[in-house]
Amino acid sequence: MAFARRLLRGRLSGPRVGLRGVCAGAMAPPRRFVLELPDCSLAHFALLADAPGHADAPDPRLAALLGPPERSYSLCVPVTPGAGCGARVRAARLHHRLLHQLRRGPFQRCQLLRLLCYCPGGQAGGAQHGFLLRDPQDDPDTRRALLELLGTCHEAPRPHLGEFEADLPGQLWQRLWEMQDGRRLQVGCARVVAAPEPPLHPVVPDLASSVVFRDREVARAVLEECTSFIPEARAVLDLVDQCPKQVQKGKFQVVAIEGLDATGKTTVTQSVADSLKAVLLKSPPSCIGQWRKIFDDEPAIIRRAFYSLGNYIVASEIAKESAKSPVIVDRYWHSTATYAIATEVSGGPQHLPPAHHPVYQWPEDLLKPDLVLLLTVSPEERLQRLQGRGMEKTREEAELEANSVFRQKVEMSYQRMENPGCHVVDASPSREKVLQMVLSLIQNRCNL
Repeated sequence: MAFARRLLRGRLSGPRVGLRGVCAGAMAPPRRFVLELPDCSLAHFALLADAPGHADAPDPRLAALLGPPERSYSLCVPVTPGAGCGARVRAARLHHRLLHQLRRGPFQRCQLLRLLCYCPGGQAGGAQHGFLLRDPQDDPDTRRALLELLGTCHEAPRPHLGEFEADLPGQLWQRLWEMQDGRRLQVGCARVVAAPEPPLHPVVPDLASSVVFRDREVARAVLEECTSFIPEARAVLDLVDQCPKQVQKGKFQVVAIEGLDATGKTTVTQSVADSLKAVLLKSPPSCIGQWRKIFDDEPAIIRRAFYSLGNYIVASEIAKESAKSPVIVDRYWHSTATYAIATEVSGGPQHLPPAHHPVYQWPEDLLKPDLVLLLTVSPEERLQRLQGRGMEKTREEAELEANSVFRQKVEMSYQRMENPGCHVVDASPSREKVLQMVLSLIQNRCNL
């Protein structure tokens, strides 16, 4: 073991600091990692300084990804546990910037995978998002470019660059680097060991503060942090602040209609509104829809805050219109939440929060519809419809089309929504039959 460590420390030249002390500081509290593999399965591992020889070996799938003959690097954006909204927004922006940079230049030949660093125990506020970069050529230029990229990160706390190596017995190690005054310093060396899968996906405790906001003020605080670099954020906040915090539904019924793209949702909502002489509203509302593309290009926490606040603006419109006539809403909170959950939770559908988890509960301060209908069609039918539309797609709509696992996560999240839940409607038949089914459901459940 001692020989192996000397071998590791000699393979890369570069200044080092007292490894035991710094490494212990870097590893406290003990942290674990979850890596999303190309087949959408998850592999968990931990880093142990001075790991005993009998420690469990890492998952064989990890050994194939982290070990030779290729070279793998990790880069995680640190967030102090319990950090406030401003720190989370800054970390998300840095992660977003790094993602764009890691898709360009010398990194284009590398495989890029999602990596999450977390504290064991399931506490909120400790998850750090990052990347695993797999260089098939083990090119020194990749390491050099990564260190240069690290040097451009001036935010505090600054990220470290992890580099994975194998010793002669075949054990995996991670060497940790940081940049100080333009110099590369090694600040840690730890062994990669197996880690058990936690009961819940590690990102779940953070969902309520990062993408599935439980009330208006949490989402509002996020956009408040963005006003200095997104001028439109102030305009959105001004519109939100004009809406009463407590609104009541009028005497007429409110029906929200949800569904993936190309399920016929737009056609059905318009037809239902015409048939019932109802007001048709959409989320996000038209008053902020002009800025949708701006926020779609922002990190998840900012993008979700925008859509969440859009729901509160719609709620104010619902309260006003439902006093005079029935209201049909084209997408509402369920849409915002399901896409957020499916995007943030890496891996397959089995890693989603379990049924009845609080993340699926309607926010207490948001006006609730009387009925939520979820239009569904088979994946084959939906793809055929999409191909005939020729419309510009959002990033998530494109992923729905290309990624069957993401689509399954969205659909399962929709089905787990509660209070109110979604009533599934098969939208495969003709438009006339679907309209009849929807009107019958509304008549039976809402007494219209």
